[in-house]
Amino acid sequence: MSTPEVTTDVSALPLAPDVPMGLRERLRTVQQFHTGPARFRDAGGPVTMVRLGPRRFVPVFAVVTSPEGAHDVLAASDGAFDKEMIVHVQNRTFGDNLFNLPHERWKPRRRTIQPVFTKKQVGTYAGHMAVTAEATATTLAAHGTVDLDAEMRHMTLQVLGRSVLGLDLGDRAEELGPPVNRMLRWNTGRALRPVRAPIWLPTPARRRFHQALKAVHAVVDDAIDHAAESEDSGLIRLLQDAVDPVTGEPLTRAQIRDELIVFIIAGHDTTATTLSYTLWALGRDQVLQDRVASEIRALGDRPLTIEDVPDLPLTVQVLHESLRLCPPAPAFGRLAMREVVVGGFRIPAGTNVVVGAYALHHDPALWDEPERFDPDRFSPERSEGRSRWQFLPFGAGPRSCVGDHFAMLEATLGLATIVRAVRVEALGDDFPLALPFTMTAGGPIPAKVAARQPR
Repeated sequence: MSTPEVTTDVSALPLAPDVPMGLRERLRTVQQFHTGPARFRDAGGPVTMVRLGPRRFVPVFAVVTSPEGAHDVLAASDGAFDKEMIVHVQNRTFGDNLFNLPHERWKPRRRTIQPVFTKKQVGTYAGHMAVTAEATATTLAAHGTVDLDAEMRHMTLQVLGRSVLGLDLGDRAEELGPPVNRMLRWNTGRALRPVRAPIWLPTPARRRFHQALKAVHAVVDDAIDHAAESEDSGLIRLLQDAVDPVTGEPLTRAQIRDELIVFIIAGHDTTATTLSYTLWALGRDQVLQDRVASEIRALGDRPLTIEDVPDLPLTVQVLHESLRLCPPAPAFGRLAMREVVVGGFRIPAGTNVVVGAYALHHDPALWDEPERFDPDRFSPERSEGRSRWQFLPFGAGPRSCVGDHFAMLEATLGLATIVRAVRVEALGDDFPLALPFTMTAGGPIPAKVAARQPR
C-alpha cells in the first residue's frame, strides 16, 4: 500500500478527479453521510473531489472509498491530516475530547487516557454488563412485543451509568436519552449544511441544543461529585487518578467532564444500535439464531464473563457482520494539512477528506453478496487475506476509537446473555437508519420476544 508520507514529487501526480454530478445532486448526496460516499465512488471513482460552491465560501471535499485510500488517510501520523474538518470543529460545542481534539492537543490526552481502556481494565466492567443484560432479557420476555431500539438504548445507558459514571441511573436513563439525541441531531445537521448560520446567532434550535447540553452536564457533574464519596465510582475515579506519563499532569475536572460526555454519547448510540441491528437480523433468521443460542447455552446458565468470549466465536462473527452492514461511524473525516497523496491521486491542502466506511463495507468489489447478512464471512478461513482497511467498524490508525474494547465486550456479553434467555422474532423487513451523530435506528424496531424453553 502507498503511505501518506511525501516521498515523491506530489505535484507530478494527477489531481483527484472531480465527481461528474450536477450541483443539486452533489448537495443531496453529501448530506447522506452513510450512503453518499458510495454514490460518489460510483460516479467519480475511489478518490474523487466534491465541490459545492466557491472555495472561499464552501468547503471542498475529497471522498475516499478504497482500502488503499483509507490507509493513506487514517494511518497518517506525520501531520498530513488532522481533525480540523468541519464535523470535528462543530462538535467542539460538546467540549474538547479525544474525538475532536487536533493532533498536538490530542497526543497528551490520549497518552493519559489510554491505560484506562486496556482489555484488562475494561474486563472489570463485565459484571455490570452481564447483570444489566440479564435484567433486560427478563424485561423483554415479560413484555412480549418490544421496540428493540428503545430497549437496547435503555440497557446501554444503564451499563454506562454503572461502568462509566458509577451511578445506578434508574429512571434517569430515560431522562438522559432525549437530550443526548437532541444534541447530536443539532450538531450533525449543522456540520453537514454547506452554509451555516453564525455560531453566535441565538436560533430556537441552538437554544434547544444548549438546554440539552445543560441536562447532560447535570448528570455528569452529579457523577463526578459522587465519585469523591463512593468506592464504586466507575471510570471517573480512574480518570481522576490518570496522569500523562510524559509530563505527569493529571486531567482537570473540565477535561474529565468533556471525556465522559463524549463517551456517553458515543457509547450509548453505537452499542445500542449494534445490538438492536443484530437482534433484528437474528430475528429474521431463526436457524442462525438457534446456532448462536446453542453456542452460548453450552457455557451453562451462570453469568457470562470476559473469560467466556474466546468460547463464543460465532457470536462475535455475528456482531462483526452487524458492524459491517451497520457501522457505528459510517464515515471518518480529516482535513488535509498540506498537499498529500491518497490512493495515487493528489489532494490539495485544506481539503476536507471523507473516508467512507459504509461504502467500503458494502462494496461488491470487496465482499461477496455484500447486502446479505452472513456472519460466516468472518470465519478464520474466509477472512484469510482480507485487507485490514476494508473493515473499519471503529476506525483505524493512531486515532482509532479508544473505547473499542469496551464496546465489543458490552455487545458480546449483552447479545450472548439475551439470546441465551429469549427467542426474538423480527416484525419488520427493514431496519431504518438515521444519522444524528453515529448511525442509529431511524425508527422503532418491533419484535416479538419469548423466553426460551429450558434445556
